[in-house]
Amino acid sequence: MRSSLRILLTLAAVVIIAGCSTGAQKSVRAQIKTTEGDILISLSDLTPLHRDNFIKLAESGFYDGVTFHRVIKDFMIQTGDGSTRQDTALLNDDYTIPAEINDSLFHRRGAVAAARMGDDVNPERNSSGTQFYIVQGKVYNDDDLAATIQRIEYNRRQYLYNKALADIRKEAAEKGEEPNEDELQQNAIVKAYEAMEEAGPYVMPVHRINTYKTEGGTPFLDGAYTVFGEVLEGMDVVDAIAGTATDNGDRPVQDIRILHVKILK
Repeated sequence: MRSSLRILLTLAAVVIIAGCSTGAQKSVRAQIKTTEGDILISLSDLTPLHRDNFIKLAESGFYDGVTFHRVIKDFMIQTGDGSTRQDTALLNDDYTIPAEINDSLFHRRGAVAAARMGDDVNPERNSSGTQFYIVQGKVYNDDDLAATIQRIEYNRRQYLYNKALADIRKEAAEKGEEPNEDELQQNAIVKAYEAMEEAGPYVMPVHRINTYKTEGGTPFLDGAYTVFGEVLEGMDVVDAIAGTATDNGDRPVQDIRILHVKILK
């Protein structure tokens, strides 16, 4: 009986391992060919809306020819603006995607995330339909991380205030009311404070702290933007793009373009 049980348990383990391997093989990857070299990324199944949208754009050829229009060394490289294409026939970036912010996906070095409009005009934190960035980042020490946690707390307060303000205004508009602006702002402050109290202080997970202290990244963006993938190969290309000369608007002096994005399934 014990021998049979051991065999059954062993078979079960094999099935589980095989299942995990099969799942890994099915993960979607994308090869981003640029004028500086190739970057291989994986797309997360935890963000299906962003994953499927990226696949759709890549397969339509939308990204072919767009530039890296915003580059900041030790921070990130951003691309996906359809207006930077030499051929604007496929210009179709006037839409957003609902946020899919997942706590297990954070802004470590090599993270791929969606750009978006700021909280003041986009309290729901919806992502740009086409623009994304790849994190280069930097390595943080304990003092850097302590300051970053304070910054994240401040950003949370601002986000909750902007969201409360938008909700109150929407409710008033639905009722046909025109509230006093000072009163409206005071109510938003109260709601934001209550939400902060309910959420409690921000605590950065230990594994994330260790990652930022060894690999690096941009921790102050955590929880505010949708991370939907990561670089598997080609961080040397990301570093090369991040190190290029830029003008006062963070645009590379010499155009750096995506040549083609190929989806690998």
